[in-house]
Amino acid sequence: MCEVITIGSATMDVFVESDDANIVSVYTKNKKSEFMSYPYGAKVEITDFASKVGGGGVNTAVNFANLGYNTSAIFKIGDDIYSDGVLESFKGKNIDLSNIIQDPKISTGFSIILVSFQGDRTVLAHRGANAMIKKADINFEAIKNSKLLYIAPLNGDSTKVLDDIATFARENNVFVCFNAGSSSIKKGFTYLKKILENANIVVMNKEEASLATQIQVRPDTRDEKFSDQLIHPDVKAMFNKLKVMDYQIIVITDGGHGAYAYDGKDYYYCPVFDGPVVSTLGAGDAFASTFCAALGRTDKNIGKSLMYASVNSAGVVSEFGATQGLLTFDEIEKRLSSKPDYTFTVIKK
Repeated sequence: MCEVITIGSATMDVFVESDDANIVSVYTKNKKSEFMSYPYGAKVEITDFASKVGGGGVNTAVNFANLGYNTSAIFKIGDDIYSDGVLESFKGKNIDLSNIIQDPKISTGFSIILVSFQGDRTVLAHRGANAMIKKADINFEAIKNSKLLYIAPLNGDSTKVLDDIATFARENNVFVCFNAGSSSIKKGFTYLKKILENANIVVMNKEEASLATQIQVRPDTRDEKFSDQLIHPDVKAMFNKLKVMDYQIIVITDGGHGAYAYDGKDYYYCPVFDGPVVSTLGAGDAFASTFCAALGRTDKNIGKSLMYASVNSAGVVSEFGATQGLLTFDEIEKRLSSKPDYTFTVIKK
């Protein structure tokens, strides 16, 4: 029996970095957007290149196992050179692979990650098998016998299983952590709400939360200075809409600005744990899964769990690859003890 089961994607990730990449910012009255650009029609030189295995199902399974949990992963792959790489990456890791699905008729997921000089990235994703998980593929008995089901972002037809697995887990007293992805969010709030109702923890980044709730974060104007507030009132409005059940904890991450949480009583803010940034790929997976795991480690202390998640996420972004910089609980606590001034803030409702 596994304590934790993750379900999500598995991909072969190719990281590409070029000094010729530009970051272009576009401002309107109500919104700021940033784009990565390359000279049109040019042959662009690659500065750095690496291949790693990633995907939400893989990244979070590796993290839970690294944190000491008996873990199994559910993901779908083909039977090709990329699936060989995915399976090879699990050698030496204490993860049960008996629940993966392999179909020789479809291709394994593949991504090209364009890394900017700031360490952020744009992902060109071929979903492949990741978009084709069916209800019949899933070992529901394994979920029933677990303690925690972690649902990483799913896409394509795979989103059709979300409601069924979340409902099944809840009905069988399995703790559910739901990291919502854009594919399920785009189906609309009515669809998303059914899954939210069965989730004990919901994690989204600010852009996903905005898309899910249709609430835009207003920029500062001459008359209103929202940046003076620790939590933007529009983020609070997102929390209030996303929290559809009393027992839930909602987490919204905001990149380099830190992360927020809401339990219905208080808001929590945790800044980013400082460190070098090489690539942000996998940071969200590390943050969300560490937060879920840390709630058990800290006796459900939300603020401390945000700190643990931030430290582990900082470890991931310090290296190429979505799982290369993952830390154990002992390593996280050692880094926290080295920076006693690093802490979270509680904001009363």
